[in-house]
Amino acid sequence: MARCKVGIQLEPQATTTEALVDAARRVDAAGFDSVWTWDHFFPLYGDPDAAHFEGLTLLAAFAGATSRVTIGNLVTCSSYRNPHLLADMIRTIDHLSGGRAVLGIGAGWFQRDYDEYEFPFGTGGGRLRDLEADLFRIRKRLAALNPPPKGDLPLMIGGGGEQVTLRLTAQYADQWNGIAEPEVLAHKNAVLDQWCERVGRDPAEIERTALIGERHVDRLEEFLEAGITHLMVGCSDPFDLGPAEGLLAAARD
Repeated sequence: MARCKVGIQLEPQATTTEALVDAARRVDAAGFDSVWTWDHFFPLYGDPDAAHFEGLTLLAAFAGATSRVTIGNLVTCSSYRNPHLLADMIRTIDHLSGGRAVLGIGAGWFQRDYDEYEFPFGTGGGRLRDLEADLFRIRKRLAALNPPPKGDLPLMIGGGGEQVTLRLTAQYADQWNGIAEPEVLAHKNAVLDQWCERVGRDPAEIERTALIGERHVDRLEEFLEAGITHLMVGCSDPFDLGPAEGLLAAARD
């Protein structure tokens, strides 16, 4: 049994749709467990005006280009789409992929997205309250859709806020995603376990995942000790999978 799942996040900036879809095919063929992208409308670093593509549409393309990896966004911003519409979109992507979709979701943070697309940015606390209300609406819509999702359609919550985000994770999520050094992730995992105890949830029901950079690929043992069982390596065009393939081999030992 693999010690850890390994996935790739294909960054949709400074690239082309052809390169993204080709990379998703290569991730699938190379034996990785998952392929992801992000849900933003502009580059997060580098040239702020570089080419950029939308995340949910890319997931539909990844669904058709792959046959075995799970697919999802790290993570979808709850502010950008009506929650009922988002539930319908990810349900459709789940069918297109044969039941391999994950609904990753978070409260949002990148102000340029909000400003240029004319979404109200508000406050961090307000966005988290909206996320909690949206989770209820998403679950309600998924239960009403005909047909329902084809697969399990796990819910992933991304973020490390200890008072609200990790509480919501304990209440609603099947997976949690963090972005931090191993020692920080170990602390967040402990806080999540405490929230699970408070809400009456078995902590083992929540898969612990982390997005890492290439500079972290040789630190598998540290992430395992922190309780992480699924690592996603961020990858930009030209989408060289070599560093992550070394991590994949170590995770399979």
